[in-house]
Amino acid sequence: SVGFSTEHVWDCLEAAMEAIGALIKGSQQQLSAFNVSKSTALRVIKTGTFCRTVIWPILPPLMLYQYIREKDVDMFAIELLYHNSGSNEPQAFYNRSLPGVAKHWKVQSDLDFIRQAANPE
Repeated sequence: SVGFSTEHVWDCLEAAMEAIGALIKGSQQQLSAFNVSKSTALRVIKTGTFCRTVIWPILPPLMLYQYIREKDVDMFAIELLYHNSGSNEPQAFYNRSLPGVAKHWKVQSDLDFIRQAANPE
C-alpha cells in the first residue's frame, strides 16, 4: 500500500483548485475595468470611437484598392511576358478555361512539372 488515502488526494485537489481560482480571480481583478481611472476609461472610449468611425470605414476600400493594384501589376507582367515571347498562343500564359489559380502560366508550369514527375513514361 502506498499510504495515500482517497480523502487525502481529494483534499490536495481541492487545495489546488482553490489556488487556481484565486489566481484567476486576482488576474481578472487586475484587468477589470473597475480598477481604471476615469481618464483611462475616457481614453479607451475615445480610441474605440475613433477606430470605429475613421479607421474601420477606410480599411476595406484600401484593402480592395491594394488587391486590384497588385492584380493589375501581375496581369501587366503576364502581358509583357506574352508580348516579348513572340508567341501567338495567349492560352499558354493565362488560360481562362482552367479553374482557380491554375490559370496563371507559372502555376500551369508547376502543375505540368508535378504531373511529369508523378507519371514518368
